[in-house]
Amino acid sequence: MDITKIPLFDTMRERMSYLSARQTVLAENVANANTPGYAAQDIEAPDFGSMTDTAFAMASPSLATTDPHHISASSTEAGGGFKIMKQPGSESTPNGNSVNLEEQMMKVSSVQMDYATITQLYKKAMSMIRMAAGGQR
Repeated sequence: MDITKIPLFDTMRERMSYLSARQTVLAENVANANTPGYAAQDIEAPDFGSMTDTAFAMASPSLATTDPHHISASSTEAGGGFKIMKQPGSESTPNGNSVNLEEQMMKVSSVQMDYATITQLYKKAMSMIRMAAGGQR
Protein backbone atom coordinates (compact mmCIF):
# COMPACT_ATOMS: atom_id res chain seq x y z
CA MET A 1 0.00 0.00 0.00
CA ASP A 2 1.30 3.42 -0.97
CA ILE A 3 1.07 5.50 2.22
CA THR A 4 1.27 8.74 0.24
CA LYS A 5 -2.21 7.97 -1.15
CA ILE A 6 -3.93 7.93 2.25
CA PRO A 7 -6.74 10.56 2.09
CA LEU A 8 -5.76 12.18 5.38
CA PHE A 9 -2.22 12.81 4.07
CA ASP A 10 -3.70 14.27 0.88
CA THR A 11 -5.77 16.66 3.01
CA MET A 12 -2.72 17.70 5.02
CA ARG A 13 -0.71 18.27 1.83
CA GLU A 14 -3.55 20.36 0.41
CA ARG A 15 -3.64 22.43 3.60
CA MET A 16 0.12 22.98 3.42
CA SER A 17 -0.19 24.01 -0.23
CA TYR A 18 -2.96 26.47 0.67
CA LEU A 19 -0.90 27.97 3.52
CA SER A 20 2.12 28.34 1.25
CA ALA A 21 0.08 30.11 -1.43
CA ARG A 22 -1.53 32.37 1.19
CA GLN A 23 1.87 33.28 2.63
CA THR A 24 2.98 34.34 -0.87
CA VAL A 25 -0.05 36.58 -1.34
CA LEU A 26 0.37 38.15 2.11
CA ALA A 27 4.06 38.80 1.37
CA GLU A 28 3.02 40.58 -1.84
CA ASN A 29 0.64 42.73 0.22
CA VAL A 30 3.44 43.73 2.59
CA ALA A 31 5.79 44.41 -0.33
CA ASN A 32 3.19 46.72 -1.89
CA ALA A 33 2.28 48.56 1.32
CA ASN A 34 3.34 51.91 -0.19
CA THR A 35 2.17 51.31 -3.76
CA PRO A 36 -0.58 53.83 -4.65
CA GLY A 37 -3.85 52.16 -5.58
CA TYR A 38 -2.79 48.65 -4.50
CA ALA A 39 -5.65 46.61 -3.04
CA ALA A 40 -4.77 44.07 -0.34
CA GLN A 41 -5.49 40.47 -1.39
CA ASP A 42 -6.02 37.16 0.31
CA ILE A 43 -6.79 33.59 -0.74
CA GLU A 44 -10.18 32.02 -0.22
CA ALA A 45 -9.79 29.05 2.10
CA PRO A 46 -11.11 25.69 0.90
CA ASP A 47 -13.48 23.86 3.26
CA PHE A 48 -10.92 21.62 4.97
CA GLY A 49 -13.53 20.34 7.44
CA SER A 50 -15.52 18.65 4.69
CA MET A 51 -12.30 17.40 3.06
CA THR A 52 -11.32 15.74 6.36
CA ASP A 53 -14.81 14.25 6.80
CA THR A 54 -14.60 12.86 3.27
CA ALA A 55 -11.10 11.51 3.94
CA PHE A 56 -12.32 9.60 6.99
CA ALA A 57 -15.38 8.34 5.11
CA MET A 58 -13.11 7.12 2.29
CA ALA A 59 -10.94 5.29 4.83
CA SER A 60 -13.84 3.02 5.78
CA PRO A 61 -14.05 -0.33 4.00
CA SER A 62 -15.89 -0.32 0.69
CA LEU A 63 -16.87 -2.85 -1.94
CA ALA A 64 -14.34 -3.82 -4.59
CA THR A 65 -15.17 -2.96 -8.20
CA THR A 66 -13.96 -6.02 -10.08
CA ASP A 67 -16.30 -5.64 -13.05
CA PRO A 68 -16.65 -2.61 -15.38
CA HIS A 69 -20.40 -2.60 -14.64
CA HIS A 70 -19.84 -2.01 -10.93
CA ILE A 71 -20.44 1.45 -9.55
CA SER A 72 -17.09 3.09 -8.88
CA ALA A 73 -16.24 5.11 -5.79
CA SER A 74 -16.21 8.88 -6.20
CA SER A 75 -12.92 10.77 -6.26
CA THR A 76 -12.11 13.35 -3.57
CA GLU A 77 -9.04 14.89 -5.14
CA ALA A 78 -8.76 18.59 -4.40
CA GLY A 79 -7.48 21.03 -6.96
CA GLY A 80 -4.35 23.07 -6.40
CA GLY A 81 -5.78 26.33 -7.74
CA PHE A 82 -6.81 28.74 -5.02
CA LYS A 83 -8.99 31.76 -5.63
CA ILE A 84 -7.30 35.10 -4.92
CA MET A 85 -9.69 37.78 -3.75
CA LYS A 86 -9.53 41.33 -2.45
CA GLN A 87 -9.57 41.47 1.32
CA PRO A 88 -13.01 42.46 2.56
CA GLY A 89 -13.32 45.43 4.90
CA SER A 90 -9.90 46.89 4.14
CA GLU A 91 -9.84 50.65 4.45
CA SER A 92 -8.01 52.67 1.82
CA THR A 93 -5.48 55.40 2.48
CA PRO A 94 -5.74 58.70 0.58
CA ASN A 95 -3.52 57.27 -2.19
CA GLY A 96 -5.91 54.30 -2.65
CA ASN A 97 -3.75 51.65 -0.95
CA SER A 98 -5.68 49.26 1.31
CA VAL A 99 -2.76 47.42 2.97
CA ASN A 100 -2.72 47.57 6.77
CA LEU A 101 0.74 46.34 7.80
CA GLU A 102 -0.26 45.32 11.33
CA GLU A 103 -3.15 43.26 9.98
CA GLN A 104 -0.95 41.64 7.32
CA MET A 105 1.78 40.75 9.80
CA MET A 106 -0.79 39.14 12.14
CA LYS A 107 -2.04 37.03 9.23
CA VAL A 108 1.53 36.10 8.24
CA SER A 109 2.20 34.99 11.83
CA SER A 110 -1.01 32.97 11.91
CA VAL A 111 -0.14 31.23 8.63
CA GLN A 112 3.34 30.43 9.95
CA MET A 113 1.90 28.84 13.11
CA ASP A 114 -0.69 26.86 11.12
CA TYR A 115 2.00 25.58 8.76
CA ALA A 116 4.21 24.50 11.67
CA THR A 117 1.24 22.68 13.24
CA ILE A 118 0.38 20.80 10.04
CA THR A 119 4.05 19.91 9.53
CA GLN A 120 4.24 18.44 13.04
CA LEU A 121 1.00 16.48 12.52
CA TYR A 122 2.35 15.11 9.25
CA LYS A 123 5.63 14.07 10.91
CA LYS A 124 3.81 12.40 13.83
CA ALA A 125 1.47 10.49 11.51
CA MET A 126 4.40 9.26 9.41
CA SER A 127 6.23 8.26 12.59
CA MET A 128 3.22 6.25 13.79
CA ILE A 129 2.95 4.46 10.44
CA ARG A 130 6.65 3.59 10.50
CA MET A 131 6.33 2.33 14.08
CA ALA A 132 3.26 0.23 13.19
CA ALA A 133 5.11 -1.23 10.20
CA GLY A 134 7.90 -2.30 12.51
CA GLY A 135 10.40 0.28 11.31
CA GLN A 136 12.47 2.68 13.32
CA ARG A 137 10.94 5.53 15.22
